[in-house]
Amino acid sequence: MLVSLTIVFREAMEAGLIVGIVLAATQGVDARGRWIAGGIAAGAAGAALVAIFAAALSDAFQGAGQEVFTAGILGFAVLMLTWHIAWMARHARTMTAQLRQVGNQVRLGQRSLAALAGVVAVAVMREGSEVVLFLFGIAAGSNTAPLVLAGGGALGLLLAGVLSWLLYRGLVVIPLRRLFSVTNGLIALLAAGMAGQAASVLHGADLLPAWGEQLWDTSAILSDDSLAGRSLHALVGYSAQPSGIQLAAWLGTLLLLILLTRFASRPVVGSAALARS
Repeated sequence: MLVSLTIVFREAMEAGLIVGIVLAATQGVDARGRWIAGGIAAGAAGAALVAIFAAALSDAFQGAGQEVFTAGILGFAVLMLTWHIAWMARHARTMTAQLRQVGNQVRLGQRSLAALAGVVAVAVMREGSEVVLFLFGIAAGSNTAPLVLAGGGALGLLLAGVLSWLLYRGLVVIPLRRLFSVTNGLIALLAAGMAGQAASVLHGADLLPAWGEQLWDTSAILSDDSLAGRSLHALVGYSAQPSGIQLAAWLGTLLLLILLTRFASRPVVGSAALARS
């Protein structure tokens, strides 16, 4: 039971932290619950399919199919987060004004909900498939009763949900005028972390060069397997022993998103003149 609790908590926590940020980023947007719930459901279904076809994935791309697939869904998530950041940079002021006026009936933000629902689906699919494979391996390699595994998994899922809810509540107490800036910053770090993870996975499959196998080692300070280390890994792509390609992907993505945000937040000259007239 303890093994299944630990595995489910560890994997669900990573997905749950992402869901918490997405919930905070869409605070006050009408119908966000349906979109995010749909993303979670799609991710769970995708996790089941990944687990079913795990052997076929492993045999693809000369044995690197699982790594290519993982990097692919991480890349998809980065694209979705980039779209959301650009959209929010353009519309954040309008949304803030509408939120103050009409509370939870804002519909403007629904245009970026599809992108964030995709990110939620990717996070749940990635972590959920690992849970399924891990638990299947435990059940096949031991005499642990399925009911015991299920009980430990349910408790681990509950603990991960509590942690994610605490993150969400901590974000939504931020004043409205700052909320979108804070969540956009967190989402930018999240996208950079995913890009770094994708690069690391492809390097592990010998599909990308290392550019330095181990730039530093902070395992003695904060190991990858610790609760704080895994939380930071989920939120910002933390690695105690990053490779050069991983760091380059992280920095490059973050720099690109910063430049994109500044460009997208500039007022359109024609629109500004029209508004004044």
